[in-house]
Amino acid sequence: MDSAIDPWYSLRWFAPSQFSSYTWENKIYLWGLVLVPVVIIIRWLTRYFLNQKLAVALVKSDLKSTPLTLVRFIPDLILSLVVILIIVALARPQKTNEKVEQWTEGIDIMLAIDISQSMQISDFTPTRLDAAREVARDFIKGRLQDRIGIVVFSGDAFSLAPLTTDYELLNSYLNDISFDMIENRGTAIGSALAVVTNRMRESESKSKVCILLSDGDNTAGNIDPITAAELAAAYNIKIYTIIVGKEGLVPFGQDYFGRPHMVENTVDETTMRKIANIGNGQFFRAQDESALQGVFDRINQYEKAEIKESRFKDTSDYYFIYLQWAIGLFLLWLLLKSTFISNVLQD
Repeated sequence: MDSAIDPWYSLRWFAPSQFSSYTWENKIYLWGLVLVPVVIIIRWLTRYFLNQKLAVALVKSDLKSTPLTLVRFIPDLILSLVVILIIVALARPQKTNEKVEQWTEGIDIMLAIDISQSMQISDFTPTRLDAAREVARDFIKGRLQDRIGIVVFSGDAFSLAPLTTDYELLNSYLNDISFDMIENRGTAIGSALAVVTNRMRESESKSKVCILLSDGDNTAGNIDPITAAELAAAYNIKIYTIIVGKEGLVPFGQDYFGRPHMVENTVDETTMRKIANIGNGQFFRAQDESALQGVFDRINQYEKAEIKESRFKDTSDYYFIYLQWAIGLFLLWLLLKSTFISNVLQD
């Protein structure tokens, strides 16, 4: 039912569905509806007991009751309807259409993922790289309207995925990451930061973030990691550094009998801390899958885009509909009370 195009005299204005769709500006006035039947009953009782009565002797056969005797109650009924309609009008029935628009100023995030040979160490299940891939996938899934890119590095570094909001594309790139994507061996952390900076230096985002994930030992590349971090900081790129893996003896492959082959693993924690400090970010250490997941969860909370919203309200009043009905019925009540019709009804 589209009541917005119904004329005021349409009976559709009194449909239950119509009243259930209203909001009321002055809802307290609706309590007056409770008093209307009370006043009517008091009025009829007063008229019955206090009106002057004449003693008239009639034969019992002359006392007849017909439905026509109820006609005399019509004026009182109409007046009651007038009062009810005025109360409804005073309560100000309204309909409000509220529109909410939400948007975010997205964050630009680059994931720099180490794919060097040391990331094949299986102190994570099944390897460090596989664990990092899955946590990165969950991280991407939890973002909203943020542009995310991927840089991979070992002896060299290159941009695997540019900044994009196509998260399905990013997931496909994560699936394609492998240890043989870069021929040069080693871990070029400085080169990775340089590629990240090159990708983000023209970004106009208010917040630019790099998440650098590595085993933390820089062994390759022509750019010093500290110098690269200072360059990134000059472009207002915040850097979070994450070292994955344990120090000491860790399993790396298997021997001839299928037993884990243990190798000595070292971590350059000092450099990773300095990089995070220069980049106004934080340094994290993750020695297992749950710790790594916790690190990304914390970063996810730190780097939340501000959600802004605008609310638009379109409010329409409908009190005048019921006021017009009240005026029309009040004129009818005056007609019944002020003409010969009144006597006809009384008789």
